[in-house]
Amino acid sequence: MSEFQPRRRTLLIALAAAGAAAAVPTTYALLSPEPPTTPKLHLTDELRAYVEHFPRNGGYRTPTSSERTAVAEAVTGTLHGSRSIAAQHLLRQIDYGLTRHQLAGSGREVAEIAEPTEHMTGTGRGWGRVYVDLSAPVRWSVQIPHPRSDLHTELIGADLFARVPGGVLVLAGAPRDAAAGRTADMAHRSHTVFNAVCDALVTRRIPALQVHGFADASSPGHDVVLSTGPAGRTPTAVAAADRIAAQGFEVCRAWSGDCGGLEGRTNVQAGTAADLGVEFLHVENSYSVRSDPAARARLVTALGEVAQGWSG
Repeated sequence: MSEFQPRRRTLLIALAAAGAAAAVPTTYALLSPEPPTTPKLHLTDELRAYVEHFPRNGGYRTPTSSERTAVAEAVTGTLHGSRSIAAQHLLRQIDYGLTRHQLAGSGREVAEIAEPTEHMTGTGRGWGRVYVDLSAPVRWSVQIPHPRSDLHTELIGADLFARVPGGVLVLAGAPRDAAAGRTADMAHRSHTVFNAVCDALVTRRIPALQVHGFADASSPGHDVVLSTGPAGRTPTAVAAADRIAAQGFEVCRAWSGDCGGLEGRTNVQAGTAADLGVEFLHVENSYSVRSDPAARARLVTALGEVAQGWSG
């Protein structure tokens, strides 16, 4: 929590006070030509391959303020399907790109904001990717801060995003131990592209599911640990825990019991959401759940019901 600076919190609260009025800046009104459409995107397979090719050592550089802002503003510019001259110019400045895809299965149109050469040339900076559903107004998000470190969480995120329209998928681009001082730990660092994007969403009051993983021995007898970070018990969290339990999982509810230190109370994104009064669910999943495709599918069913509630 040391990175929560009072000035930053005050700024975010001021932005959020505008609610939906913190809308796309007027510079986004000018639309650029349509980016080329690529073949159907099998998102789960794509993200599995993406994470498998993370470098074994290194692969992360802390972004500058302008680099963080460029990606966050580009995401803002896509929230309602716009692809602006300004957004694409910002991305080109940092060697990022915006590509339009159709999701395999549903055919829904999505935008991918990513570093085109991230692993092909070995120059990836580990800042990750963002997928924005262009088929419906954005109403919810799923965040994956620790891919590979929390094995298969990217698969849960991909399946959830593909299942429920109106979402944003924010995916980290490196394991949390990819850099010295844990500067690649997206859930506990604020000066990251990942957090800049999450800030852009939360100031627009877009709720989030953040997916993590734990070793079975860390919370014996539990399949899932559900919390809100520092926000405590909320009606949404209680209902989500009930939905997960209804899928046959043993759920530790962090607001009412000891969950083995997995409560997410120092999570950066959870702290910002709590400050702004925006719904945030921190979902820790055991290795047994994450390694079993059938169990993952049941979990996605439960989380999908939560996301559908947010999407209206």
